[in-house]
Amino acid sequence: MSFQIPRREFLAGMAAMTFAKAASGLVAPGDSSSPFRISVINDEISQDFGHSCEVASRDFGMGWIELRSMWKKNIVKLDEKEVAEAQGILKKYQLKVTDIASPLFKVDWPGAPKSKFSEGNSFQADFTFAQQDEVLDRAIAMAKAFGAERVRCFDYWRLEDPSPYRAAMNDKLRDAAAKLAKQNMILLLENEPSCNTATAAESVKVLSAVTTPSFMLNWDPGNAAASGEIPYPEGYSLLPKDRIGHCHVKDAVKKGKGYDWAPVGGGMINWAGQFKALKRDGYHYAVSLETHWHGAGSPEESSRQSWAGMKKALQEAGAY
Repeated sequence: MSFQIPRREFLAGMAAMTFAKAASGLVAPGDSSSPFRISVINDEISQDFGHSCEVASRDFGMGWIELRSMWKKNIVKLDEKEVAEAQGILKKYQLKVTDIASPLFKVDWPGAPKSKFSEGNSFQADFTFAQQDEVLDRAIAMAKAFGAERVRCFDYWRLEDPSPYRAAMNDKLRDAAAKLAKQNMILLLENEPSCNTATAAESVKVLSAVTTPSFMLNWDPGNAAASGEIPYPEGYSLLPKDRIGHCHVKDAVKKGKGYDWAPVGGGMINWAGQFKALKRDGYHYAVSLETHWHGAGSPEESSRQSWAGMKKALQEAGAY
């Protein structure tokens, strides 16, 4: 199955100019005293994009938001009308976009054994390996339309032994980063337990292999913890600090032989220490709440409680 990219030139051109004009007067209320772009992934609050933006801006006091899915559609599936509506909502709530949290390369690697993590849908994404060039083109169009300079990706569903395919996977990442570089954009690889780069230690290997400046890490300490690594200070100490281009914020706890999500500040991650280290090391990109924990009964209430913990950690780190 293929999907069509409606009026790509319009989205990549005229819509981008429209948004640029609208964004020129935006005020980011969360930025004045923080070195970071404090944000939240919109669908961690609600699929109602207007409501998510209202909560992020007016209740959380944020000036930034990360886009993944809205109105029960993945960000790369939005049509022209939906893009225009989302642009208007962002303008209304004075929010800028940190990045496009695309599902790029969250698929099985062809010819490899099927991953036990393979699934048909991830945040309204149901694309095949053959569609990944279209996903990348669409993510670039969305980044232009929403005034973002970064696109998130993964490195395929996790294999027991990815080594026979690793060089080819890196080539795909390198090619995608080169395509984004032509648009003055950055490709962000997220460390993800269900994909082939899950920890800081594994991230270092990929960053060492894919050295283009337009390829950076979406550092996710929660995902590293859920993969058995101590993300801070141990994992973080391994990372090349100038290659961290984005940071997701969530927490985790041990559960039996595995792990489960927790509200930020209620798990094993020393977030105050992590924020303090990021500030010390000159990091100035997004720290974006990716709640994942749903223990408060609803995504919105769970995100409210996680934001309270995140805000406290930022304050303790002198970064809010």
